[in-house]
Amino acid sequence: MDSYLLDDFKSHMSFERQLSNATIEAYGSDVDSFLQYCEAAEQNPLTATAEFMEQYHTQLREIEQLAPASIFRKLEAVKCFYRFLITEGRINEDPTRFVKSAKRTLKMPQQLSREEMNRLLSFPAKTFEELRTVTIIDLLYAAGLRVSELIGLRLENVNLKEGWVLAFGKGSKQRFVPIHHEACARIQTYLEAREKHFFGREVSSELFLNNRGTKLSRITVWKDLAALGRKANISTPLHPHLFRHTFASHLLQGGADLRSLQEMLGHADLSTTQIYTHLDVRDLKTKHKKYHPHS
Repeated sequence: MDSYLLDDFKSHMSFERQLSNATIEAYGSDVDSFLQYCEAAEQNPLTATAEFMEQYHTQLREIEQLAPASIFRKLEAVKCFYRFLITEGRINEDPTRFVKSAKRTLKMPQQLSREEMNRLLSFPAKTFEELRTVTIIDLLYAAGLRVSELIGLRLENVNLKEGWVLAFGKGSKQRFVPIHHEACARIQTYLEAREKHFFGREVSSELFLNNRGTKLSRITVWKDLAALGRKANISTPLHPHLFRHTFASHLLQGGADLRSLQEMLGHADLSTTQIYTHLDVRDLKTKHKKYHPHS
């Protein structure tokens, strides 16, 4: 149903509002992201409530940590989508009417502890799906990838011999990110299981595949991470960006410099990377109290 809603919305923008192709694609992409969020949350977009829209706003603001301008753009697209549904008579009440893109206050990115990461990486995978999920966790943590970069990785984008992956970030910008030998070994184990799992079948060339042998969706990644987190008794709900935050935080704690981290994360602006420096404040206070002679 969601695909039909999106197609109708894009047709409305094209034929009735006569917007440019670029605008239609931009609005369509943002609405598609929202519809994927609805699907992951098992929420029918036609019956979404104001409370659900606030949850989506929180998702953009606090979990994905988008810039205020990006949040404003995405919410405006969704508002336009619901105005279209009102006009078409498919819904009677607009759930976005109270949603405002207020300026975001600085919120510290959440991260997992080293003990929690060790627990996840040592999880005894018993099925192909569990092995795939643990491999995804290992790679997200090893390279700090965005979920879109992860599911877009093709076999030729991964060099296990030299230890790097070629990620395609925002705006199709490419960057090489090194990965350590343990992650390489995990990926090799997964590839061998992948070969056995799909033996004799023609499959897509992406690294991570669903059971049909085609590209894994971000919704499946979210669901699989959440399920494995529960099995591993991790109290923090797992999501792809959490591992990107953990990757960045642990590198800084280990002595990495901001410029190198900026390159590995693919941030266009160093100020975006600098938010991770705030995570070390508590650690610095602990060390100051422990080592300062007057503490």
